[in-house]
Amino acid sequence: MNLVYSDEQRLLADSARDFLAARSPVVAQRRLRDEGSASGFDPQLWREAVALGWSAIPFPEQLGGLDFGCMGLGPVFESIGRNLAATPLLSSVVLGGSLLHLAGNAAQQARWLAPVIAGDLRLALALDEQARHAPQSTALQARADGDGYCLNGDKYWVLDGLGADAYLVAARVAGLAGDPQGISLFLLPADTPGLSVSALPLIDARNCARLQLQQVRVGAEALLGQAGEGWASLDLALDRGRACLAAELLGAAGHLFETTLDYLKTRVQFDTPIGSFQALQHRAAQLYVDLALSRSAVMAALSALDDDTLDAAARGRLVSLAKWKAGDTAIKVANEAVQMHGGIGVTDELDVGLYLKRVRVAQASLGDRDFHCQRYGALAQGEQHD
Repeated sequence: MNLVYSDEQRLLADSARDFLAARSPVVAQRRLRDEGSASGFDPQLWREAVALGWSAIPFPEQLGGLDFGCMGLGPVFESIGRNLAATPLLSSVVLGGSLLHLAGNAAQQARWLAPVIAGDLRLALALDEQARHAPQSTALQARADGDGYCLNGDKYWVLDGLGADAYLVAARVAGLAGDPQGISLFLLPADTPGLSVSALPLIDARNCARLQLQQVRVGAEALLGQAGEGWASLDLALDRGRACLAAELLGAAGHLFETTLDYLKTRVQFDTPIGSFQALQHRAAQLYVDLALSRSAVMAALSALDDDTLDAAARGRLVSLAKWKAGDTAIKVANEAVQMHGGIGVTDELDVGLYLKRVRVAQASLGDRDFHCQRYGALAQGEQHD
């Protein structure tokens, strides 16, 4: 298991860092927020990122990818976190593209995956149906209808859902909510009759949507994989997304920590830098330890996702550990950054608040700290029973 980036991956990290620092500094995210951008990201920035090969990183070469795996995505998402850069890399490539790669047939991949890698189309995953992430609780029904299916129900918290060209919808063809068996995946173009999309505003000003499906009829060609057997592919795609979000949280927390340290060294009270106060030194030292532990957990998760010898339970435990630890650390660092900056820490003129809001949303996306603690315990318990 690799716990350090290779030379090739460090080159990706350097390239992503330099590109985002020049093209997407934090001020760009502030501008998107103030303008009320519906897409939540800059399309020109995304086209330039595609030209750099970001959308091809995780896919095999025979599908037009670079075959760099999740360890290739890790440094890119760290840089995204450090700069608060908004792109559809997570929603369209990591989640949507992974599902097409894992469950789609050759015709579906040629129709949808190739344009996604080229940046010509954008996908979004429609999964959750309640306030908290609970993928096995999928209840939206896909009823057999002639040689196709009829879908009815609502989906919430669809990342980058506004303006997507197609949606990957998780629906139940058998079983009850809470049962992983019976879940299927359907690919629905945005103009499918009966499908409507509306905005769900978030505190980080990113693109998030609600999908309403009313008597949506689709043919058998919309089904990815076998009916009722979509869970394995969905679970793996979600784990890829969670690990990438953990890397983004690590990047955001690392930047906030460095910014706060600089402030402690320059802010003077009682004729002395506040960084010389022992109480603040102890708090900063604890954050440093948490960041180091988070990095090892994130690297282990990314490496596990590229290791075909690991079973789903072992992979899932490492991913949940990383998402929990990175999210927990990022929240601690953000809270401390606000406190250590004092009164200015809660003003909009300082970037700390923007990071705090993004950290809160990213920590909750694809499972918050409670979800991943419970998931880790359930996976560990299942392995003991085996």
